[in-house]
Amino acid sequence: MQHQGHPDARNARRGRSRSVLMTTIGLIGAGNIGSTVAKLALAAGHEVVLSNSRGPETLSDLVAELGAGARAATADDAARAGDVVVVTVPLKNYREVPVEPLRGKIVIDTDNYYPDRDGQITELDEETTTTSELLQAHLPESRVVKGFNNIFFTHLAVLARPSGDPERTTLPIAGDDDEAKRVVAEFFDSIGYDALDVGALAESWRFQRDTAAYVAPYGEDVSDPDPADWPARPVSSETLQARLGEAKRYRDT
Repeated sequence: MQHQGHPDARNARRGRSRSVLMTTIGLIGAGNIGSTVAKLALAAGHEVVLSNSRGPETLSDLVAELGAGARAATADDAARAGDVVVVTVPLKNYREVPVEPLRGKIVIDTDNYYPDRDGQITELDEETTTTSELLQAHLPESRVVKGFNNIFFTHLAVLARPSGDPERTTLPIAGDDDEAKRVVAEFFDSIGYDALDVGALAESWRFQRDTAAYVAPYGEDVSDPDPADWPARPVSSETLQARLGEAKRYRDT
């Protein structure tokens, strides 16, 4: 996008109410998805504050690689600094996400449920709730939006395109707060992606692990078991909508 990173354009955007295009992005978790989102955000002119469970000193190499506009902090400090905060931690650790500094804030939840890693979670096994609803219950005064969880990080890194590009890729979001979803969609737009609103957090199961909209639409090679080796391909809103329509509950598969 031509306006990204230009000081005059960014100053003009500061006049917008709740405009995400001038925000600091806080990241609680700095693994594959977190670091990829950080790179995209920096390229779009945002600032990023990264954190992990081991302390800011362990992120010095990543911060040096990311360059100007990035800094490391504690999870509490990243939560306070972020105008929008991305929570990208193993689901088993979601109760460690700080509550107080995230009150009233928009939180993007990237979590997926992997029982082998996270242990068995009864509510998810019984499909009476979703991963993002668990995080929303933990953060009752935050506005949680599901996002970034259905695309492999290597594809997320390379599929970003300017608005209007015929190969623009669409990512799904879900949330219970319409304004929060608008801001998240605006953030997605700034980093090179369209957003498709799937509905409330309860509908986020439609793009959870192992559904038709999970990972494979963005690049699949059935002869290779490693998604990191799959060639990336753009996904239109129509294609994503069709995949979401194919979603089946785990109990029905």
